[in-house]
Amino acid sequence: MANIHSQEKRILRAERERLENRRYTSTIKTYFRRLELAVAEGREQDAESEHRVLVKTIDKAVKRGALHRNNGARKKSRAARVRRGGAD
Repeated sequence: MANIHSQEKRILRAERERLENRRYTSTIKTYFRRLELAVAEGREQDAESEHRVLVKTIDKAVKRGALHRNNGARKKSRAARVRRGGAD
């Protein structure tokens, strides 16, 4: 453990930030699963709304710094492929 007060605060802050980044990545994975399921079951309305929320979440994660912008672009491209029924 750190002996310096500011370093202790930095460790706590880094842990909070790590958990927030995990929330973003976990949410993105969840929406991917929902999107794939909706497309597989042929539910167009649900697939459209899931895709919209997924892209919005990816953009927020990139803006926040939880994802690199190229990683976000790759995920959005993959989501578009899944949305139109292409293979993953």
